[in-house]
Amino acid sequence: MYRYYNIIDIKNKFSDMVIIMRDEILKFVDELRYEKNYSNLTITNYLKDLDEFLEYINENNLKKYEEIEYQDIRLYISYLYEKKYSTKTIARHVSSLKSFFKYLKSNNIINNNPCSLITSPKLDKNLPKYLNYEETDKLLNCFNRNDCIGLRNSLILEMLYSTGIRVSELVNIKLSDISFTEKSIVVTGKGNKERIVYFGDICCSLLNKYIKTCYYKLNKNNSEYLLFSKTGKKINDREIRTIVDDASKLAGIKFKISPHVLRHTFATHMLNEGADLRSVQELLGHENLSTTQIYTHLTNEKIRNVYLNAHPRAKG
Repeated sequence: MYRYYNIIDIKNKFSDMVIIMRDEILKFVDELRYEKNYSNLTITNYLKDLDEFLEYINENNLKKYEEIEYQDIRLYISYLYEKKYSTKTIARHVSSLKSFFKYLKSNNIINNNPCSLITSPKLDKNLPKYLNYEETDKLLNCFNRNDCIGLRNSLILEMLYSTGIRVSELVNIKLSDISFTEKSIVVTGKGNKERIVYFGDICCSLLNKYIKTCYYKLNKNNSEYLLFSKTGKKINDREIRTIVDDASKLAGIKFKISPHVLRHTFATHMLNEGADLRSVQELLGHENLSTTQIYTHLTNEKIRNVYLNAHPRAKG
């Protein structure tokens, strides 16, 4: 069974050549972390996927990256299917490999990219979970705002819903990124790309209250960031996920939600209220419009129901 290797595991289990190959994986992961600003969760998944590939290389005596060919990658994908991995997990493995070998090629470590003709398995298009208006209202108002932690938690939920930003973007917001005049925030998304998102009056009011009453109490190290843990350190992804999970229980939400559900809710509600797809794409920071189009399935269903209930000849 695969396990996530540390340095000691690598030295004990693998050949010297594979250890050298692992060094390139670590350099690649550093590039994702420091140059492309990928989230900790994404980086962890890349490292796990590539370590599993190293294990396969070691067992099948593929000695160097330069020796790996297209057919080797195809056999590895077949191996993942044999292990009964889900299509989604295999697609993630393929994405990790394609990104890594692209990195090797761009850094002249290999001459030919064995993944250049590899295609990812097609995924079933599952509609994203989102909250209805009543559920959203209950969630956003579940914490006690009379103490600093409750106010901070309420602000976190409001910012996720009001702006549609990712958790990794939220935790890295600095006070200087916020314009109260424009009611806008400069956020840094995937690939280190900056974009501007906007917030409304309710979020603005919470922000002002938080900064006036709690920001300097929680900011024990005179940090430039906006949000902090109870210990005064910059808040992290895991703490945000715990806050959202706690909020869903307090609000009586009947299914498990994550911060990304609030992002889905933002997009769905924006489209329901008449926003155009291109604007929502820009606000979400999607590179391709096709990524945003999944939300039209949700709004189309609403339009269908409106038609069936409203048109005099829609029912027999």
